[in-house]
Amino acid sequence: MAVTLHRRVDYPMIDSAKIAYFPRIYDLSHRFFEEAWSHICGVSYPEILEKHGMGFPIVHAETDFTHPLRYGDTITAKIWLSKVGRTSCTWEYRLFNQDAIMVWKSSHVTVCIDMELLTPIPIPPFLSEGLKACKEEA
Repeated sequence: MAVTLHRRVDYPMIDSAKIAYFPRIYDLSHRFFEEAWSHICGVSYPEILEKHGMGFPIVHAETDFTHPLRYGDTITAKIWLSKVGRTSCTWEYRLFNQDAIMVWKSSHVTVCIDMELLTPIPIPPFLSEGLKACKEEA
């Protein structure tokens, strides 16, 4: 099942046009990514990095910015995985404002890596099971 998370658009995210500066939206999505691990796999992302010595950097991203984000907006993120392979997975993000208007959609391909060697490794079962179960609702 997809994960739903919430955050507020803070003032440092806003540029002189009074809307969220696009790199800040990628930063916001990464914060959602980190938070989602506990919900999806029952383990925090810092634990994956530190205890297990693995990471999941983005190697490909496709994004559409569909509506501006403004200071004070409450963002609801719907996150699921559309593909889980041997070493990589594809994360789907849909961000909505408090009026249920989609403001951003993006697909990010991440690769499971050994953090010391920075080389791809297979996604271990204790993570792949949760990732595979995190699907978009029909």
